[in-house]
Amino acid sequence: MFRLFSFIYDILATICFILFYPFVAISRLHTGKDTGTRKIKLGLFKKPELKEKVIMFHAVSVGEVLSLEKLIQKAHQTFPQYSIVLTTGTKTGQELAHKKYAEITDFITYFPFDFPYAINNFLNKINPDMVIIAETELWPDFAIQCKKRKLPLVIINGRISDSSYGSYRLLKPFFALILNLYTQIYTQSELDNERFISLGNKPENTQVMANLKFDIEKVDSDIDLKNWDNRVFIAGSTHSGENEIVLRTYSKLKEKHSDLKMILAPRHMERIPEIENLLKNYNYSTGYRSKNDTFENNDIIILDTFGELKKSYAISDIAFIGGSFNKTGGHNPLEATIYNVPTITGPNIKNFRDIYGILTRSNASKLVKTEKEFYNTIDELLSDNTKLQDMINACKTVFDAQKGAIDFVINKINEFI
Repeated sequence: MFRLFSFIYDILATICFILFYPFVAISRLHTGKDTGTRKIKLGLFKKPELKEKVIMFHAVSVGEVLSLEKLIQKAHQTFPQYSIVLTTGTKTGQELAHKKYAEITDFITYFPFDFPYAINNFLNKINPDMVIIAETELWPDFAIQCKKRKLPLVIINGRISDSSYGSYRLLKPFFALILNLYTQIYTQSELDNERFISLGNKPENTQVMANLKFDIEKVDSDIDLKNWDNRVFIAGSTHSGENEIVLRTYSKLKEKHSDLKMILAPRHMERIPEIENLLKNYNYSTGYRSKNDTFENNDIIILDTFGELKKSYAISDIAFIGGSFNKTGGHNPLEATIYNVPTITGPNIKNFRDIYGILTRSNASKLVKTEKEFYNTIDELLSDNTKLQDMINACKTVFDAQKGAIDFVINKINEFI
């Protein structure tokens, strides 16, 4: 069955590539988006100097590249006899990979086009002993070629979104064949595990591993803003347009909750003059972290220092995570959650959808769609300590449930190699 399927699919994949590749190449040249990576993705690059044994990681884009940080560091330390190769699928992912992992990986490149010629060129030059795919990247022909070579191919942090699940179910017979080409699939949650099995993957080939992104550590906070009996609302990583929403919301909250103080932490320091201009419309005393100002004499502290946002979450009661009321796609809520601080986010969370899915299901975070809902949600938490405490407890529980993913993967690598 496998031989027939792989034979037919290889032929179809090659024909489709030959037919459509010229149009893609011409389009990229016409739009100026030709990045010079096409030859690399065809496997036409110089064979790198690697050790005899190789572990390969693949992260499609920025989110996946970031999620692999501690795992790659641990693999580098645990398996010094192996070369570490990292591939990405996007230019932004590639740039970030070179920036973060140049010193702990042996080779960083692009993932090949999914047809036999490119894949075999790639595998012949990299010659990995194991391939680890972050999250859910299903490349049928890559999986076929790995199967032919008896090369262990695993998915870690596996997940299937609601929309993808609906699409996959329509083509279940096809995806069942593809999924069973993977040696093992390790999922973020029981729900994801059930979805893979329902699509035809063998139960013995799937296992829940928790989420790699939750394997972070607290940073000791040495910030003392003298908040004493005051409650603190922090707006972290705010963008233009969000500062207006945050200040309007804080103004309404302050009328009802007089003890409420706020830390305002813009994502980009160049936005501070813009924030100062907005604050002229309000009668609030404002201080600056860079001047060591505190809440003793201020309602709002602007975080105008680098590297202190995580520490500021540690002394807060409720957090808004910015980049979510515009098109940015949100920022990482776990920097607050790890300190048991409930998070509120706007509707645009595409960059951290999987994390927010876990947090909202467990009641550690709340997603709001409008400015009015934003105010109502925070007001409710400030007014009802039981509901706030429930969210605080949920932050503790969700982290406990998700820890240990890195050690899990390292142990699995050990089993395969």
